[in-house]
Amino acid sequence: MDLEVNMENDEVHRSFDPLYAGSDDVQEVIARKPLFAHYTSLDALEKILTSREIWFSNPLFMNDLEEVRFGVLRGTDEIIESKDIAEAFGSRERNDIFLNNLIQYKTQFEDVEAFDTYVFCVSEHNPKNEDGLLSMWRGYGGNGKGAAIIFDSERIPFSEGGVLILGKVHYASKENRIEYIRKIASVFSNIVKSTQINDSQIYIAAHAIFQRIVLFALFSKHHGFLEEQEWRLVYLSARDSEKKFELMKNYFNGPRGMEPKLRLEIRPGVGAMPSHLFLEDMIHSIILGPNSSSKLALRSVERMLDILKLSELKGRLKASEIPLRDA
Repeated sequence: MDLEVNMENDEVHRSFDPLYAGSDDVQEVIARKPLFAHYTSLDALEKILTSREIWFSNPLFMNDLEEVRFGVLRGTDEIIESKDIAEAFGSRERNDIFLNNLIQYKTQFEDVEAFDTYVFCVSEHNPKNEDGLLSMWRGYGGNGKGAAIIFDSERIPFSEGGVLILGKVHYASKENRIEYIRKIASVFSNIVKSTQINDSQIYIAAHAIFQRIVLFALFSKHHGFLEEQEWRLVYLSARDSEKKFELMKNYFNGPRGMEPKLRLEIRPGVGAMPSHLFLEDMIHSIILGPNSSSKLALRSVERMLDILKLSELKGRLKASEIPLRDA
């Protein structure tokens, strides 16, 4: 058992890297350079452009509350009940250490970390589509009275291993999502068997598997939402060890009352931003919704862009021509 004694904590951390395979899709974005649409209200569009900020929302205040709860709660239960994991730790005592740590991380997430977990949701956008998607206008674009900001991923300096995690949402039935959790548990148990970590390092294993379950919860949804083709940019406070985003944590008093927000300011050199990046550089186009795209509305938005010193975006402004009736 010399391996147990000599294995450094950093080595143990790295041994669980295979758990996260496929949880960050940055390389796909770099290779394909897709467009991403963020459907929102005209009020939110104005706030984004005025402040040069992208507002991340807490998923516990979003429509995805039950999806996230299902992922975290059911995921944790599957890990607790896994016979393969219990066997991998080699004894009931070692498995109890693991379970106690796992439950502590779950409690810490629920009581502390969940409050400062944030997501920015976008939908993959077809470059040939200048009207937007009807279902997205109805669901997120104010029933056609809002706007869609189209972001060009080629102009965004994504990188792997950063504080923000970019990933594609995976859609599946409840049964298939449970099966995916069990595959994660299988990979985890094989890592535990091969590394043979000592008792004092079991907490590292518990942290690794719980963080993977959190990612699963944040990047998976019921297959009924498949048409959205959603991607997410996710902030987890546990990954922000240098507190680069601490000053961007904020709040919003809106229709649902007070809720926490992460207001990511896109200006050169601000916080974690590159020294050359401006928000307007990231914007491919702006589509006004079918119920907010009259000539007067277009001219009003153009005036807003002039006042905000974003006149260059006027040439990227489009109007959806979907014949959507005002409900």
